[in-house]
Amino acid sequence: MQEIILESADFNDAITRMSRQIFDDNKNIKNLAVIGIHGKGVVLAKRIIDKIVKLAKDDLLKIPFGTLDITLYRDDIYKRGADIPLIKETAIPFEINEKNIILVDDVLYTGRTVRAALDVLMDFGRPRSIKLAVLVDRGHRELPIEANFTGIKYPTKQLVKVDYDKNIVVKI
Repeated sequence: MQEIILESADFNDAITRMSRQIFDDNKNIKNLAVIGIHGKGVVLAKRIIDKIVKLAKDDLLKIPFGTLDITLYRDDIYKRGADIPLIKETAIPFEINEKNIILVDDVLYTGRTVRAALDVLMDFGRPRSIKLAVLVDRGHRELPIEANFTGIKYPTKQLVKVDYDKNIVVKI
């Protein structure tokens, strides 16, 4: 049975609040870059960028955007069931050295996805900083990783799903 834990208006408010915090935290907006983790982190990253551009009141502002696939960096790849994992595109079409990177994912739980994403990023260079933005923080970490920007904190061991078409978050 699904239980809605974040509805449309609150969903959008959470993304707006996160975007405002990221904007306020990055006074040198020209040094900012946003990278979304495949799959739903990419969708959230695009929404955050759109809101930051509106906050900056600069329609010409181009925040560097990239996507990251962590499949081959996962520590549980052998448990995922497929003999040949489905690999998506990692596209970082800009230099990450000395950039302030906002790494974006939809849900933070154990921290293992973020750990893998950090490993991938280090293969691309050395950013000035990397901060994490997540829509939902489920708690129950297995690694010492915390989000810098969070839409909501909802401690649960149950699966949480973000539905961007309906702008809701449900617990399954």
